[in-house]
Amino acid sequence: MKLVTYNIQYSLGKDGSYNLARIVEAVKDADVIALQEVTRNFIPSENPEQPEIIAKLLPNYYWVYGPQVDLDVSIRKEDGMVINKRMQFGNMLLARWPILSSRLILLPKMRTYDKHNAQFGALEGVVDLPGGAFRFYSIHLNYLSGAERMAQIEYLLPLLINMPQEGGVVSGPGWREFKEVPVSHDFVLLGDFNLAPDAPEYIRIVGEPDYYYGHRIVPQHLVDMWVQTGHSQEEGITWYDSSKNFESGLRIDYGFVSAGLAKKVKRAWIDEKAPGSDHQPTWFELDL
Repeated sequence: MKLVTYNIQYSLGKDGSYNLARIVEAVKDADVIALQEVTRNFIPSENPEQPEIIAKLLPNYYWVYGPQVDLDVSIRKEDGMVINKRMQFGNMLLARWPILSSRLILLPKMRTYDKHNAQFGALEGVVDLPGGAFRFYSIHLNYLSGAERMAQIEYLLPLLINMPQEGGVVSGPGWREFKEVPVSHDFVLLGDFNLAPDAPEYIRIVGEPDYYYGHRIVPQHLVDMWVQTGHSQEEGITWYDSSKNFESGLRIDYGFVSAGLAKKVKRAWIDEKAPGSDHQPTWFELDL
């Protein structure tokens, strides 16, 4: 199974133009697609309904969208009629199989007075794979502060690991259309984590390495699929700095799996040529 994560920067490419078609072209061969910075009615983007446009360009996929930022941009006409419009900024999940349920998990946020800050979140999708229902997440963490990212990780990790005890969006005896949705023990996180591999937040996710044995695979921590497939922790660039003419950058987009999936990770690679964003599509292959 091929997975890809891509922060599409509302389709703003390195050439300064907006183009959703090239975003879709870059990810169309994946079985599960996690996108970040997908928008509705977002200026200056030239595509007002990005989730719907992406879905139309990928007609064989099921999809869900979770806007962590949702603001009013409604219009009242002269006759008093309201045209309801929302400016939204969020995450998207697409899959070749039905997405049985989804929910947007809003992450802790700190108020700022000197820099722009926004709400971030993790979009959960329970996908009905041939082998059973399975949890995938499209995640976007804060870009301003390591302290805020750490707070988000501290909130999110226990929630995801303990999810089988909590249950999905519906649990217990069914009532009308509300039927219990299975919650898999293992899960996959895909997204823009906005942190470098040497950051304390990264260590919180994968665990403190032993001086001799390195990182251990344990239930309390996740596995970086990039490293699991033989790449060095410091290797690779998934985001390029526009202020430096896209000539340098960092690996800040990741795929993490729960410990039980470590041996099922087969490949990881970065599409270094895709021009559709300041990020690069980051790919993983799992034996699911």
